[in-house]
Amino acid sequence: MTLIKSISGIRGTIGGVVADNLTPIDVVKFASAYGAWLKQQRNKNNYVVVVGRDARISGEMIQNLVMHTLVGMGIHVVDLGLSTTPTVEVAVPLEHADGGIILTASHNPKQWNALKLLNVKGEFLSAEDGKQILELSESASLSFNDVDSLGKITINQAYIDLHIDEILDLPLVNKKAIEAAKFKVVVDGVNSTGGIAVPLLLERLGVHAVKLYCEPNGHFPHNPEPLKEHLGDLSEKVVKEHADFGIVVDPDVDRLAFMDEKGEMFGEEYTLVAVADYVLGQTPGNTVSNMSSTRALKDITEKHGGSYQASAVGEVNVVELMKKTNAIIGGEGNGGIIYPELHYGRDALVGIALFLSLLADKRISVSELRKSYPSYFMSKQKIELTPGLDVDGILKTIEQRYASEKISTVDGVKIDFEKGWVHLRKSNTEPIIRIYTEAGSQYDADALAHKFMDELAEIAKK
Repeated sequence: MTLIKSISGIRGTIGGVVADNLTPIDVVKFASAYGAWLKQQRNKNNYVVVVGRDARISGEMIQNLVMHTLVGMGIHVVDLGLSTTPTVEVAVPLEHADGGIILTASHNPKQWNALKLLNVKGEFLSAEDGKQILELSESASLSFNDVDSLGKITINQAYIDLHIDEILDLPLVNKKAIEAAKFKVVVDGVNSTGGIAVPLLLERLGVHAVKLYCEPNGHFPHNPEPLKEHLGDLSEKVVKEHADFGIVVDPDVDRLAFMDEKGEMFGEEYTLVAVADYVLGQTPGNTVSNMSSTRALKDITEKHGGSYQASAVGEVNVVELMKKTNAIIGGEGNGGIIYPELHYGRDALVGIALFLSLLADKRISVSELRKSYPSYFMSKQKIELTPGLDVDGILKTIEQRYASEKISTVDGVKIDFEKGWVHLRKSNTEPIIRIYTEAGSQYDADALAHKFMDELAEIAKK
């Protein structure tokens, strides 16, 4: 089964059998449920939803299905066309809309697509809201409007520029210093909408952008998850162009990773660490990341006199804890930057602007910047789930085996050892168990991950 319903949205593979994949019928069903939920929440006469998509091959088809379903419910649609997840999030309040939908499967390969659902604030839905929509999707009483009260579609393709305007207006984005530094940067847009948005942002900041895979045609030239093993072409291009660094984003531009001037990965975990270092240095405060993220953020936060807390995995969980703790910067170790001064959502574009401001301020190379941070190493592994596997039972057994250690069961099982940690959890976006570890060396992190992968396999056989 490749249809996954979670707090991260409705995600699945295109084609196949209804209810097992993301077929046109499933798209209409979930779009209808979202429209019905919106009407229950807002209870007004006119409704507006902002809709945008990444450049996936299936995107135009899925977007048309979603928009015309909403039109059939009497809901007006603002069509952003090719856009980014953070751009849609920014557009919802600017349009005074009632919600938003982004058609993207983030880092998943091209056969996947998804409906990411937003509330009136342009933020992802809570677990309770998501549950209500799933219940409505199974209802036989969904109602559509008559011919005289259909919704209308308005096209607005200016929002990437408007999003960039909002970023450039932020006090901590030092446009003059960035322009004076005359940076040269290689951009890997993975042939999606990052290929539109990132070069536009860099151009507005006076940065020379060298484009790599920036044609938004949906034919991803490599696995779209921005990990080292997928980015050999970017590494070669950075060195060949004598660039200051490289940028890579995922297809919907909410994840961000950097490559230093030597063609070496800065480390996606350290995207948030570096940006937080800059923000905290200018405006001290608290931070939040999820419990699968590096300890380095805690170290940097405490260095600046702030307090750090960890949430369950999932952007909505990070945002909820950020609001509770008045965190001024936060996000996820997968390269997701959440800067509330702009909006409560992961945003690679604001991350790029703040990172450039940091580099312009410090006047050091990206490799030197990386050496200035605490050095931790992570291993990110996964195990494919087989039907009928009792994942909760397996994780309970692990919890019992390591009861003498410091354990959190807020999200799966996280075990903190003296010199490292392991986090085991079911993914919100794929049919897998994720095994994340961190230690003082790559060897130790990998060894710890494989130790637990072996234990999981052994428990599953019993």
